[in-house]
Amino acid sequence: MAFPNSQATTYNDKVVRQFAIMTVVWGVVGMLVGVIIAAQLAWPELNMGISFLSFGRLRPLHTNAVIFAFGGCGLFATSYYVVQRTCQVRLFSDKLASLTFWGWQLVILSAAVSLPLGFTQAKEYAELEWPIDILITVIWVAYAINFFGTIGTRKVKHIYVANWFFGAFIMAVALLHLGNSAALPVSLSGMKSYSAYAGVQDAMVQWWYGHNAVGFFLTAGFLGMMYYFIPKQAGRPVYSYRLSIVHFWALIFTYMWAGPHHLHYTALPDWTQSLGMVFSLILLAPSWGGMINGIMTLSGAWHKLRDDPILRFLIVSLSFYGMSTFEGPMMAIKTVNALSHYTDWTVGHVHSGALGWVGLVTMGSMYYLIPRLFGQKQMFSVKAIEVHFYMATVGIVLYIAALWIAGVMQGLMWRSINADGTLTYTFVESVKASYPFYVLRLAGGLLYLSGMVIMLWNTVKTATAGRSVTVTIPTVVAHA
Repeated sequence: MAFPNSQATTYNDKVVRQFAIMTVVWGVVGMLVGVIIAAQLAWPELNMGISFLSFGRLRPLHTNAVIFAFGGCGLFATSYYVVQRTCQVRLFSDKLASLTFWGWQLVILSAAVSLPLGFTQAKEYAELEWPIDILITVIWVAYAINFFGTIGTRKVKHIYVANWFFGAFIMAVALLHLGNSAALPVSLSGMKSYSAYAGVQDAMVQWWYGHNAVGFFLTAGFLGMMYYFIPKQAGRPVYSYRLSIVHFWALIFTYMWAGPHHLHYTALPDWTQSLGMVFSLILLAPSWGGMINGIMTLSGAWHKLRDDPILRFLIVSLSFYGMSTFEGPMMAIKTVNALSHYTDWTVGHVHSGALGWVGLVTMGSMYYLIPRLFGQKQMFSVKAIEVHFYMATVGIVLYIAALWIAGVMQGLMWRSINADGTLTYTFVESVKASYPFYVLRLAGGLLYLSGMVIMLWNTVKTATAGRSVTVTIPTVVAHA
């Protein structure tokens, strides 16, 4: 099957431009909803009794907007850009590229409407969600055909390591989505369905999906960004290409087995829980191997950090990646998990990865891409990038430090018992004690959101000051 391109001598950067702009737009939207629900936790009266503005409705909207809208658009933009440059061919199909862009925006808007209205995929019973699942599947198949089709028509014999990570992310997410979303439709008129799983099997499938969504959507895909944009921005080759391949295979094999660590002290068989814990601990090695490889790429170019805020975004993101991938295996240890699980420590851990790793590496990649996509040498305001970097970094530190403290405090209060065996504290007392940390978390989130708004302003000014450019594919094969 072939999809002939009439402009085969140029790259298709139109779809990259579209996804890059929407990455920034959805970033502002997703983080705004996050700030709203953080405020609702500190001051519950802000729920105002309006069901579609309540915490329970907005929380899944925030998660989907940040992961799949902001993060997803960033992955589409960078993978489409990187695969063309490293393969030195135009995308396999312009039509499929267009389908993935408009289809993905439709998925995001569908979720933005259905989730606040309460149409969620509770695993036992779901309304309205399975048609959206089918739409996601169609778009993902189109994405896979376009990405791997481009690799299949490449002019360069070698497949650059970033494409290995992007490819693994695409294949694994397809597998996860189909497995976790398996459902039996029972009513076409009401769009109702029942989950294909029940009980502890449902829990196991859910966390096989949940942790591997972290492992492949939020880790492997963004490592594809890291392996392309850090060497490009630093003007240095990857520190160790051999280590990057070891990093890839070790990470891809190990991650699939780590999901049961979310189900310690549940009805899941004890051996399965232990298996998840062991593989989580093993994960520390490939994760830190990748972090070290990225940071050491700056060997001989450390001085560039003084003047290059984009490089700072990319390198600090790796620092958070290293911290999160140390903390995660530690929290998977059963004795540590007994203290941390169900507390805000877990929320702090998630956000150190989401805001620190995923957020910063995406922002740095967009700051690299956007001026090039609009024929500019740099963003409209480099000073604004600098301000954004410090606002984002301080915001993350405030956020995660507040929730680490709150989480450890909650865990200790919940397990504290009196001499007669009764609980020392009620649950309400632990909630009251968490209040100042919720306010501090909100302050960190506001700083992070404000930085994102500055990025949106900078993006609009860069795009309007420039113009859409067409880049000719080199006729002589050169390094990407």
